[in-house]
Amino acid sequence: MWNWGEYVKIDAYYYTNPGGRENNEDSADYCLDESGGLFVLADGLGGHRDGADASALVVESMLSNWGNVNDENMGDQLMSCITQANQAVLKEQQERGLIMKSTVVALALDEGKAAWAHVGDSRLYHISGRRIYHATRDHSVTYKKFLMGEISREEINFDEDRSSLLRAVGDTSRCLPEWGEPLNDGAVLPGDAFLLCSDGFWEYLFDEEILIDRLKADTAQRWAELMLLRLLPRMRPNSDNLTLITVFVGGANQEEAI
Repeated sequence: MWNWGEYVKIDAYYYTNPGGRENNEDSADYCLDESGGLFVLADGLGGHRDGADASALVVESMLSNWGNVNDENMGDQLMSCITQANQAVLKEQQERGLIMKSTVVALALDEGKAAWAHVGDSRLYHISGRRIYHATRDHSVTYKKFLMGEISREEINFDEDRSSLLRAVGDTSRCLPEWGEPLNDGAVLPGDAFLLCSDGFWEYLFDEEILIDRLKADTAQRWAELMLLRLLPRMRPNSDNLTLITVFVGGANQEEAI
């Protein structure tokens, strides 16, 4: 059995921007150790008061509870952490008398395995073997229209119902997370990469552009910078907040790895 921590390192980077909005309601953070890490991104829902507080609470809860759950696999652990984050947001709603909701997408890496979970339309992309995979499927009216064949995948980015979410953290009945893992028995290989992002980011980029920029980059930060070079000139004056986390799974000689 080879030692994942000895031969493979994780390189990660995150970026956030308020876009054309006065307040940034996105939150993101991650923690790393010798065997992997947890990466979490949340988007406070527009139109709901204190969305920034909701997203920050979700990220904080996920990171603080990770490792304290006893579920058998990482997918179930992520689901448990999201359930606890939902309870924390609901408690805060009750104490403050406010409507606070958020999306969440989370990626866990450990000893050569990966799992992810999400609620809402914040996304995870997985790039492996020079191919890009949609690891998550949006919980939105627009994505339902795509699944029904009413619109193309490219039209998701511009559809008028894109902001109408069907699931959210901070809801007693609609916090229904889903989890997944790589198709190869959950295995991750050196050279794999992941992108977590809010809808304010993915709405401006096509899959091919995300993949091309990944193949050009040698670090997680450079990948993010290449995508932002495409995206920032496309932003409209009223653009939504945008946030991303890029993750590289690389060899032991990779720069800036831990």
